[in-house]
Amino acid sequence: MTGRQSMRRYLWGLIGVLLLGCVALGVGYLYLMPFSPDRAAHPLRGIDVSNHQGVIDWKRVAADDVSFAIIKATEGGDWVDRSFSRNMAGAKEAGLAVGAYHFFTFCRAGVEQARNFIATVPRDPSLLPPVVDVEFHGNCPQRPAPETLSMELAAFLEPVEAHFGKPAIIYLAGDAEDLYAAVMPDRLRWVRSLARHPGHEDWVYWQYSDVGRVDGIEGDVDLDVIRGGLSRLTGLTRPAD
Repeated sequence: MTGRQSMRRYLWGLIGVLLLGCVALGVGYLYLMPFSPDRAAHPLRGIDVSNHQGVIDWKRVAADDVSFAIIKATEGGDWVDRSFSRNMAGAKEAGLAVGAYHFFTFCRAGVEQARNFIATVPRDPSLLPPVVDVEFHGNCPQRPAPETLSMELAAFLEPVEAHFGKPAIIYLAGDAEDLYAAVMPDRLRWVRSLARHPGHEDWVYWQYSDVGRVDGIEGDVDLDVIRGGLSRLTGLTRPAD
């Protein structure tokens, strides 16, 4: 190979590396660029939080374009999120619409989990409907058959809905959705679809980011919108007929 050929090959290789670098930068920019659903269609933004967010300044949160908050209350049959009471009081005092959610574990009976949730969450008609979170991530290793999960979930929902006087909302995500979607009861749904539209309108909440930033919270937080805007949010906080 002559020196000229060697130089030409080197230059083409350098150009290839530069082009790949530009593509990587472009992809990285698109990945990191904040995503927000169409505000004309979904004007109200919300968050869902747990103890992982640490101490939250709810007044600053409310001032940063946040209208509602879904707060983790319980998990399984005896676990209570240690920030729940503080978060519930702070969010309500800041004027947000507030709801509570329960992480449903596959290792405890549904009726035991219902008792834990009922004992922890105040019976307040102005709260958003209770939410049950069904997913594999962070759950115990058991993977019950769909029929078994359906039975245990019904054992959870019946006393919870009777106690709070509102039909629950179901959050079903990831591989759990693939396995259990067919046996889910007919309830409003909270969907997870990061940085893209869910592709359908069969939902009441849409979790669109898990790396959101909101004033008053250190670090990342989940961001959500509600389908139907203010009228839907107001309707969900009314006592059931």
